Amino acid sequence: MVYTRYGIYFTPRPGPFADAGAAWLGWDIAHGRAVGTPDDRITKRPRKYGFHGTIKPPFRLSEGQNLEALQEATAKLAATLAPVALDGVTLDRIGRFLALTPVGDTRPLGDLAAEVVRTLDVFRAPPDAAELARRRQSGLTPLQERNLQEWGYPHVMEAFRFHMTLTGPLPAELQGKVTSDAVAHFGDLPPRPFLIDSLTLAGEAEGGFFHEIQRHSLGRG
Repeated sequence: MVYTRYGIYFTPRPGPFADAGAAWLGWDIAHGRAVGTPDDRITKRPRKYGFHGTIKPPFRLSEGQNLEALQEATAKLAATLAPVALDGVTLDRIGRFLALTPVGDTRPLGDLAAEVVRTLDVFRAPPDAAELARRRQSGLTPLQERNLQEWGYPHVMEAFRFHMTLTGPLPAELQGKVTSDAVAHFGDLPPRPFLIDSLTLAGEAEGGFFHEIQRHSLGRG
């Protein structure tokens, strides 16, 4: 399979929680297939990324790099990182979006994400002018602008906020119903504690949909 971009994600291990996320979005990232009959008004925008939390945002490979080298480096890095235990995740609104966000101390997760961004940055091609312009359209803080220039994405390092996106931007009249539907859909499936114990290397394939390439367990306990 040919991939145009790669990302380092957290994705739930196979089981009811992962299945619920795939069914909600309409895309099973682990098996690379459409599932269920999702409502495009709600999940079309995040569907192609699959059920995940971003650790290192999607990037194109820099000149001279290849997938095999990225896989090797990701596996090597994962073996040096300790798992992170959060108290849980909760349903939350981020602007007009609905997402699962962490409960508890997120500093260790922020440190882990920063290490992944920093260590694997040699594989990232710099953003082109069109991508820079697109990122700046919503207006960036000085910190986010520095991140964009240094790391190719505004919401990393100190601006990193872990979340598992469930919807696109929702019109006001849908927010209450979609929130209620999400509460009923996920129920008590999100584990407590919520363990970040692996990194998933994912690739963007034909049609813009991301596929799990390889899961790497975090190896330092």
